[in-house]
Amino acid sequence: MKRYILVLLAVMAYFSVEAREIYSLNNDWKFFFKEENSSDGARYVNIPHTWNLDALTGINTYKQTTASYLRDLYIPAEWSDKRLFLRFHGVQNVADVFLNGEHVGEHRGGWTAFTFEITDKVRFDSDNSLHVLVSNAFQNDILPTSTEMNLYGGIYRDVELIVTEPTTITPMFYGTDGVMINQLSVSRERVDGEAVVYISSTQEPMCNVTLSIVGPDGYAAVKKSLRAKADGKAVSIPFAFETPELWSPVSPKLYNVEVVAGSDTVTVRTGFRKIDVTPEKHFTINGRTVPIKGVALHHDRSVVGSALTSQHYTEDLALIRDMGANAVRSFTAPHAQHLYNLCDEQGVLAWIDFPLTQSPFLSDIPYFSTYRFEENGRLQMHEIIAQNYNHPSVVMWGVFSLLKPRGDKMLDYVKGLHDQAKKLDPSRPTVACSNQDGEINFITDLIVWQQSLGWDKGKISDVKIWHELLAGEWSHLCQAVAYGAGRSDIEPSDPSVHTRHRGSNTPAIWQRNFHEGYVGELNENKIFWGTWINNMFDFGSVRYPSGELSTGLVEMDHQTRKDTYYLYRALWNRRSQTLHLNGKSIQYRSRSDQRVSFYCSAAEPTLLLNGDTIKINCVGPCQYESEVLQMRGYNDIEVTAGGLSDRMTLTIGNVLKIR
Repeated sequence: MKRYILVLLAVMAYFSVEAREIYSLNNDWKFFFKEENSSDGARYVNIPHTWNLDALTGINTYKQTTASYLRDLYIPAEWSDKRLFLRFHGVQNVADVFLNGEHVGEHRGGWTAFTFEITDKVRFDSDNSLHVLVSNAFQNDILPTSTEMNLYGGIYRDVELIVTEPTTITPMFYGTDGVMINQLSVSRERVDGEAVVYISSTQEPMCNVTLSIVGPDGYAAVKKSLRAKADGKAVSIPFAFETPELWSPVSPKLYNVEVVAGSDTVTVRTGFRKIDVTPEKHFTINGRTVPIKGVALHHDRSVVGSALTSQHYTEDLALIRDMGANAVRSFTAPHAQHLYNLCDEQGVLAWIDFPLTQSPFLSDIPYFSTYRFEENGRLQMHEIIAQNYNHPSVVMWGVFSLLKPRGDKMLDYVKGLHDQAKKLDPSRPTVACSNQDGEINFITDLIVWQQSLGWDKGKISDVKIWHELLAGEWSHLCQAVAYGAGRSDIEPSDPSVHTRHRGSNTPAIWQRNFHEGYVGELNENKIFWGTWINNMFDFGSVRYPSGELSTGLVEMDHQTRKDTYYLYRALWNRRSQTLHLNGKSIQYRSRSDQRVSFYCSAAEPTLLLNGDTIKINCVGPCQYESEVLQMRGYNDIEVTAGGLSDRMTLTIGNVLKIR
């Protein structure tokens, strides 16, 4: 099996001479469910992988169970003086790792990376048996215990083998690379900070450490060396430099930070910026107000479930930016690192949620007052912050979402999570999304109000009254708003009735009316630091009859854009113009009375019905519609503006009978 090392070398992701080597272990796994009892019928799979793809079809086959992943791992004799680590970037939700039948370790939590050292458990110049036992079964001591989302299970993010020298910048610090860049003071004139490095050695108590920081233009901003202990504890290396190139959404400047400890080298990217949020100036970066236009981003898509690749994230962020959004909310928990790397490069802001959340289902309990539950939450908070700490695009840490307070213990726990986040990272604000009254809204630095007036209660026009109330007695809070509504491609029996949620049979026009209403009521907003749309994409949920929640602006394939996508593109995209006719998803209609509507950010649009010009009215920001028109048979509809055009054909009634 020595040939296997050649395969490893062929897929090597990163190589540094006489330092560390990182190999992908994504291929050639055997997979089988626990109830199958043996690997005789195992399937060969590649990582990322999940076992719940059938849930995407709406079939009642969703599995919350336990499964095994097995593969051989050849370790050459030449590595006998090295240290070896396994890093898993995401396993949902519990992973027990075994090597040659010996238990290496357990990780509890499905959204964060973790690393185990296997140096003393491998057989050199031999095949080693790697076995990962994975469970996505419900457990009341692992967050989240309440969610609408599918927890698909599986090793759904990359797996790596890390090979280092005996003295290494340890990859064991909460699943990170062992280098954290603290931004102590940032201005346009100067940056003061410290690199916190975790160094471990099996041979020597001390080692030489060198810190280098190279700017976007290739200029060496910092270069310093020192002797440090190699006992796995934090080593602080202060630094400062003048006239920095600051990171911002408009100019996302990035620095490369290289740390050398002994013969081991780790390089991380970061950007330097100052974040402030106040009720008066709202959200500012480097002293400049940034009006946040954000979308919630869930963790799956059609065909692949949660086994997202880097290409999927690249496509998603391109669509988000095309719409004109400048921020993403990583719903419930972090996404893969590739997303935040892209956000760093493209200047997109990120809010990373925490998996203390409450679904609308009465059977769910989001908080358990047990030691194991609370410890798991504290562990996940530390992992989330540590693993995403160096990303300048990450500008806030979530603490909870939509909790209904039940007793002082829950409040005390939430306060403890907030305090933990502030201690780990004083440079970023904490945030929570709330649809409740009470003390829970005053714990985090920022609050985002989840609003649904006009959907499951009240009228859309009530948003104006609510907004005026917030502008009065609640104006001292740093507050934002989040809202969303679902839709289905059916023709409504009465398009004018749209003020109540009707489950999965929700006509698209109701979703449009909901979003148009909120845009109209909040268009002159002066108190919110941001607007967050729920959601960018539909997402899978076996807890609903349709198998998914259709509140996205884009369908679950992450390609088919709904009308509401174009509403926000017209409002938010300042780089290119938008012209879009609504209702193309329902081209066959029974009613003869029809109203044509469209979204347009270009000047002087013209609407044609069967070649005739139709009078249009501007009914809101970038929103136009005709009077009620009487149609029969085939109807060609075209709109033009600013060199753009869009068209559709509506078929009304029984065409054969008309002919």
